[in-house]
Amino acid sequence: MSWKKFAALAAVSSLALAGCASTGGDAGAAGDNADIKICVYTHGDGGTFWSVAQAGAEAAAADLGVTLDYQGSTNDSAKQASTIEAGVSGGCSGIAASAPDADAIKDAMLAAADAGIPTVTMNSGSSVFRDLGAFTHVGQDEIVAGREAGLRFNDLGATKILCPIQEAANSGLTDRCAGARETFSGEVIDFNIDGGLADLAGSAAKIQAALEADTAIDGIFALNADIATGAALVASDATGRNAIIGTVDMSADALTAIKDGKMAFAVDQQQYAQGYMSVVLLFLNITNAHELGGGLPIYTGPGFVTADNVDKVMELVAAGTR
Repeated sequence: MSWKKFAALAAVSSLALAGCASTGGDAGAAGDNADIKICVYTHGDGGTFWSVAQAGAEAAAADLGVTLDYQGSTNDSAKQASTIEAGVSGGCSGIAASAPDADAIKDAMLAAADAGIPTVTMNSGSSVFRDLGAFTHVGQDEIVAGREAGLRFNDLGATKILCPIQEAANSGLTDRCAGARETFSGEVIDFNIDGGLADLAGSAAKIQAALEADTAIDGIFALNADIATGAALVASDATGRNAIIGTVDMSADALTAIKDGKMAFAVDQQQYAQGYMSVVLLFLNITNAHELGGGLPIYTGPGFVTADNVDKVMELVAAGTR
């Protein structure tokens, strides 16, 4: 066994213990396992977040010598479902799929299971992976992430939080707000800005109006790094409120804002590990009949980026692994 394969398998073992879109296409494999085709089909858009998840999947495929087919669907659940269906008939040995809209891909995922193809869910789907026929989920539980964020806001002295939701159909986003509501000692307000990523200026205006309408709001829990910097921070500055801002996920702008003291934290679901571990988990199932996770999700987060560790994280972002 090569050291790279050992490292890949050791990584999944340690994570399992701890836890208990652009369109890619086939990536060539040079190892002995090139006949194993692992397919990773996400709702991703190929932006900053998903490029890192894809890099993780590609690194695992290279380490294990398998063939990888990675495809994102740019938040088009019907396209994602058809991609999974094509993978079932197209020779996938195992399939990993994100599941922000589980009902939309359920038939396709169950068809994979019926065909004897092992599946895992990744990134989103921690509460529904069994319903989709997957043996585990790799990612961040959004309720847990929200709970931890709520505790952070408590420590930072916030009393009333606005929680802007930029994709109304994405249950993971509402779960984050719900989790924060469980632990935050004040009030959490769900605030709909559906489609907000496509119009950051419009989202900023909506958040600004909410801040102006309720002067008791002193915190913003952004559920996306671009919403955090392109809308929440802009709105906070425009009102002179200096709201306490935390976000889910990272971007170069978000990290800079944390470093400059303009934002308090970013929840890091460590998506490189989501891509990497999904490939390794499927590989172990295909080659050794392992079903890791014990019927439970395997968590890759939440981790937190604050002023204390932002410099190190920025180095890793530059390397393409965070």
